[in-house]
Amino acid sequence: MTGGWNTALLLLAVCVKVAVWANDGDAVFIREYTLIRRDHLAEEPLQDAIQKPDDSSSRTARSEEDRDTLWDAWGSWSECSRTCGGGASYSLRRCLSSKTCEGQNIKYRTCINVDCPPDSGDFRAQQCSAHADVRYQGQYHEWLPVYNDADNPCALKCKAKVSGLVMELAPKVLDGTRCYTESLDMCISGVCQIVGCDHDLGSAVKEDNCGVCNGDGSSCRLVRGHYKTQHASGKTEDTVVVVPFKSRHVRLVLKGPDHLYVESKTLQGVKGELVLDTTGQFLLENTTLDFQKLSDKEILRITGPLGADFTLKVQFSSGADSVVQYIYYQPIIHRWRETDFFPCSVPCGGGYQLTSAECFDLRSGRVVVDQYCHYYPENIKPKPKLQECNMELCLASDGYKQIMPYDLYHPLPRWESSPWTACSTSCGGGIQSRSVSCVEEDMQGTITTTEEWKCLYSSKTAILQPCNAYDCPTWLAQEWSPCTVTCGQGLRYRVVLCIDHRGLHAGGCNPTTKPHIKEECLVTVPCYKSIDTLPVEAKPVWQKQAIELDEEVSVGEEPTFIPAPWQPCSRTCGAGTQRRTVRCQVLLSFSQSVADLPDDECEGVKPVTSQPCYRTPCSGVLDRGKESEKEEEEEEEEETPEREELHDWEYEGFTECSESCGGGVQEAVVICLNKQTREAAEQSLCVSSRRPPQLLQDCKTQPCPPRWKTGEWSSCSASCGVGLMTRTVACSHRPSRDSNWTEVLRDEDCQSPKPIPVQACNRFDCPPMWDTRAWGQCSQSCGGGFQRRKVLCKQRLADGSILELPDTFCPSESPPSQQICAKLECPARWVTDWSQCSVTCGNGIQRLEAVCRRQGEDRRHQNVDPENCSLLARPTKIRPCSLRLCENSLKPNPIILGQKKVYIQWRKGKKLQLVVGGYAYLLPWTTVVLRCPTRNFRKGQIRWLKEGKPLTGPPHLSMTSLGYVKFQQLRASDAGIYTCVAGQAREHFVLQIIGSKHKLSAPASWLLGGGQQKVRETDAAMRERFQALPVPLNRYDTIVEQLLELKGSLQDEKDPADKTQKNRSTLEDERANSELSSLLVLIADTQRLDEIMHDLSEGGQREGQLVAQLLRELAVTRGENNESTLHPPEKAESSTQVPPLDKPSIKAPRLRSPVIIQRPRKVGVVPSSEMTVHVGVPALLQKPIASLELRCEALGNPEPSLTWTKNGKELHYNSRVGLLSSGSLRIQSPSKPDEGLYTCTANNRLGTTSLSSLLQITGGKGRSCVQSNGIGANGPICSERSNSSQSAELCHGQACPPRWRMDPWSPCSASCGGGSQSRSVRCLKGPEGRSREVESRQCLGSGRRPSDSRPCNQLPCTRWASTSWGTCHGQCVGPSLAIQHRHVYCQDINTTKVSYRMCSGLQRPVSLKNCSTEACLLHWRVGPWTPCTATCGRHGFQSRQVTCAHRRTGKATREHHCMWRPRPPSWQRCNILSCGRAGECRDSTRYCEKVRQLELCTLPQFKSRCCHSCKNT
Repeated sequence: MTGGWNTALLLLAVCVKVAVWANDGDAVFIREYTLIRRDHLAEEPLQDAIQKPDDSSSRTARSEEDRDTLWDAWGSWSECSRTCGGGASYSLRRCLSSKTCEGQNIKYRTCINVDCPPDSGDFRAQQCSAHADVRYQGQYHEWLPVYNDADNPCALKCKAKVSGLVMELAPKVLDGTRCYTESLDMCISGVCQIVGCDHDLGSAVKEDNCGVCNGDGSSCRLVRGHYKTQHASGKTEDTVVVVPFKSRHVRLVLKGPDHLYVESKTLQGVKGELVLDTTGQFLLENTTLDFQKLSDKEILRITGPLGADFTLKVQFSSGADSVVQYIYYQPIIHRWRETDFFPCSVPCGGGYQLTSAECFDLRSGRVVVDQYCHYYPENIKPKPKLQECNMELCLASDGYKQIMPYDLYHPLPRWESSPWTACSTSCGGGIQSRSVSCVEEDMQGTITTTEEWKCLYSSKTAILQPCNAYDCPTWLAQEWSPCTVTCGQGLRYRVVLCIDHRGLHAGGCNPTTKPHIKEECLVTVPCYKSIDTLPVEAKPVWQKQAIELDEEVSVGEEPTFIPAPWQPCSRTCGAGTQRRTVRCQVLLSFSQSVADLPDDECEGVKPVTSQPCYRTPCSGVLDRGKESEKEEEEEEEEETPEREELHDWEYEGFTECSESCGGGVQEAVVICLNKQTREAAEQSLCVSSRRPPQLLQDCKTQPCPPRWKTGEWSSCSASCGVGLMTRTVACSHRPSRDSNWTEVLRDEDCQSPKPIPVQACNRFDCPPMWDTRAWGQCSQSCGGGFQRRKVLCKQRLADGSILELPDTFCPSESPPSQQICAKLECPARWVTDWSQCSVTCGNGIQRLEAVCRRQGEDRRHQNVDPENCSLLARPTKIRPCSLRLCENSLKPNPIILGQKKVYIQWRKGKKLQLVVGGYAYLLPWTTVVLRCPTRNFRKGQIRWLKEGKPLTGPPHLSMTSLGYVKFQQLRASDAGIYTCVAGQAREHFVLQIIGSKHKLSAPASWLLGGGQQKVRETDAAMRERFQALPVPLNRYDTIVEQLLELKGSLQDEKDPADKTQKNRSTLEDERANSELSSLLVLIADTQRLDEIMHDLSEGGQREGQLVAQLLRELAVTRGENNESTLHPPEKAESSTQVPPLDKPSIKAPRLRSPVIIQRPRKVGVVPSSEMTVHVGVPALLQKPIASLELRCEALGNPEPSLTWTKNGKELHYNSRVGLLSSGSLRIQSPSKPDEGLYTCTANNRLGTTSLSSLLQITGGKGRSCVQSNGIGANGPICSERSNSSQSAELCHGQACPPRWRMDPWSPCSASCGGGSQSRSVRCLKGPEGRSREVESRQCLGSGRRPSDSRPCNQLPCTRWASTSWGTCHGQCVGPSLAIQHRHVYCQDINTTKVSYRMCSGLQRPVSLKNCSTEACLLHWRVGPWTPCTATCGRHGFQSRQVTCAHRRTGKATREHHCMWRPRPPSWQRCNILSCGRAGECRDSTRYCEKVRQLELCTLPQFKSRCCHSCKNT
């Protein structure tokens, strides 16, 4: 049963675009995959809307396995289900047999595994919030996600924020949603799939403790330790440990009465602090901290990686000492990095290149001195690599001969390996081996084996390697379903899959070990209604206090000034200053994160950031005696016996000592002090004559300790791309202050840190050079092939990074990127092909025929004696085949599933797929696939005609085996009428090229004199078919031209000069109206265009409005159908696409112009006295009926109002013709005067749309079937007529039953904010024209009384408001020009801020504008060129400094402020002159310093190039 269900299911991708609104208004589009039963589909399954797997160009080549299993090749991968955060993509294949194929027709993989922006929010939370605008139990809720549901992690369970109600809002989350918060496993089609850290489905690969996927833990080290507080030291706090940036898995446990707190410092020097006082989760520098506070201990856990350096501290409290234990994994931030190969030692004749290793700092991203990498024992410095280079022979024109590595051309010995043997096991891990030997090549090219020591300059390649390490297929049981009952005993089910190492459902598992899929379950709940849950107790007092304390410092949704805690006083005694930071912050409600804003965004006065402080008076040591003080006091008392001064001078501490050791002096500080407040005051408030004298005292009299003495920096070791400068650093000591000699000591005698002896220099870009990669795999294993390699032009930049450049930047000719390989002759092999079917009709068999063939030197295959293939097994297979039905068998008539559509290409695209039956207006040079879907007919036998003749075209036109016609880039000559012929069935397609002035005309081959077609006497079918022109040729040319003209006028309205003025609100409006600009093709029903053409033929001033409304209608319908109309399902009845009425949506309902829904056309006489016809479908009455209802259903926001017209004029209502409560039109006893074109118009404040139906009364005598465009047809509409003999008699006299009669709705009482509409509802009795009003109760038999009032225009009254313009300090966009900001928001009549979507229909003020500021008076300042690095040759260059500086002050600033003007070059070539044959000893390359450091001067090829640098070695 399970297998049958699996084979009957076909997974198809149904694109459901759902917009998730982020904070900035962007929309994240998500796809969801839905299960559809195979028996619900037509013969050809629905394919992906963008790239159809049916198309041969989108499929990979079929593998041998696919051919054996009758599967078609896998199609191309679909678009990713998410735009960030990791989603899913799928690939489809179809079964080519009429029977069931074994295996799956769909496979998945992960895609776009990049993190989402920080402000985009949680994906599951977005899906919950999308239900906020849907009433549940009569009210709206703000839904929060419920994470980590053990029973069903892929169901969308949400919790109401206020009431706490938990509900399952959807049976499954969208594809790509994480199953659990701390896992990469994701939900796909409602099932949780395992995802490894390598983002592969079914992968079990995990991160090591260092955070490296599938790592071995060597990139970090474990640090553990303990700390004990010492209260007796007198400190109030102490540092436990400093955990560096990027550390992971931090765990710290404090046992004792003390408390933990954390300080942070980023790489940019920004500091932060976090006080841990309650249990919970905290966020510091983008790092989550889990803190647990117990009665006797505190526990801190940080998963990491840390976003900054964290200093973990202890704040002392009274009591016993505390003990702290900690453990964490610290990253090894200094690693060895291998450099690129140095330039070749010689320009030709064979030379060598070497690599080196440099120490790289992962924190700063820069190269540092080698000592940093030597600090870690785990770091092993890679050995220099040696390779040969420039092996081509030197030309005699060089004038001199280079030194060769050997006497003759002699390549280096190298390791040669044989191919790997077959793996020892097919799965579960095996071993394969190969032989490796050292070989050398002589000048004739002969390769011989030699001693291994000759190859030891490079590491020996591996001779063993693991293989097929993936796990063997195993059974995987999915989660059990919920019990089938809610109480008592029931059943539960689960899905059991055979999962291979890729995480895909495949075969190969042992069927005897398959787990069971059904079992009994018992719900331990009695089968009666449970008691309601008790109310939740009030929160404890401590939690309430914590909430109140948090509210005092919390950030709201309005911009508010948030002050930080005061820092300690700047002085420990006397008067000082306290400071704090005050930021303007706002809470982003969507992502629940806090954002910093400019101060001008906050209202009110900004709190002070500094204040005076005073602790205790300072007790300074004064040198003057107490007696003199007393005398002065007595004198002052005598002078002012009755008055005491408020301010007086006072000593407060001393200045810092003038020397750090060896004896210095310090001066007493005198301040003016307020005696009452004891705070420092202005010195002018004190009497200057009473200022105390200057006091000095000796300080730092102890002898100086040993100190570091540094020498002068040496010259730079490299001329570009970061070199090194060195200097001497020694520990010295001067015994006394007056001595003139110093003593050199050991480094251990001086304090750390030691001054750096090495620093970087020449940090500017090197000139570009060629960089060659290793040769790739040969294209052939034998018979001569090609192998390629990458040859790139690279440049080492000043920051040590490598930049790829175009080839024109490198000076010399590029090295070869392709060479010949695999010259050995290919062995013979069997080549197979299927024979023809054994029968010419019906079912037969095919045999696999094998021929022994060999590929020759000319790459052609030739048949050879089968003895040459005797070592290989000859393949023999038989398979069934099925051809056309035999003549004696019954077969149904073929049907072509054409579609009456008009395709108008709106913008250029790579590829279009169209269906016959309509018209197409396409742009030239577009690739088009024209399909002819059929039933009861083999696609390979479809014939195509153009202008009535067999289709044989130029090379760019081809017909596929599946019956398609493919145009590879349309030409003007491709315009015409194309006919698809399937047996007796034919369908036409008119193709016209946009921009071509040529009008289509009937070809001469179709017409005979008076319009008859020329045919051969033998082709009777053609004569019968083409008695006249098969389709109107230029029917829709006029309306298409008007649509394209309207497109041009829309593009002209866009002003490119407003780029700098374009703000965020403008972008949001553009995104809200981007349906039209994103369309590739407009698709319209021919019936709808016929209605528009009928309205246009009547003239009037509404012509432009009708075309604009048609364009808007096509854009909306195109967007709602989600591009599915371009590749519609091939069903016989699918001629009209019905927009979905109830689509799942994640975004809030937005304002939308009205759209009238078209229902499938069913025209005919219904055996009833009443008839209902949906607008857009013609109404043909052959017999009298009692009433006709023209139903008009419209969608829009705000809700549109409906009005009716007849033949383009206002419709007058009377007792017989009136409106229903739904807005539909009812005509009682329709007769001949009621004939005409009835048009329903839906209108709201965003736009207008209309749709028409033609009413025709034939009285039962006519036989013509009339469509809405008035053209006779013999299609499926007429075939649905019923020849019923029943007829409805009109009522006469008092026999007419009572009925309700409604007047039209009155205008709305308010344009916004909620109004009402009313109408009159009466009960009428009697025949039409003589009816009278009776009591309402007499009409109760015909249905309940329609409502006489309804609400309207419910949206609140809103308007745009804005703050004042901020300061002019934005990004520089020109000379003295910057960008100025202001806040624009939507508010209601009570000045309350509301969502900006409430104002989307109003013109939004700009929030950005240009302003003038002197800060942007910037220009590029260039320095002088440095001396050339060479006096001759091709490698000389010089550089200069280019900075962005202020024109007036000359102060340098960041370069991006000047990027509105091109940056001048910072380097150029120089002295490009040929070096003569002078015999002086000099260096001819700039890498000689490296040659000398690596001790390569003993080699002749280096010594000759670096003569000057190597002469003293």
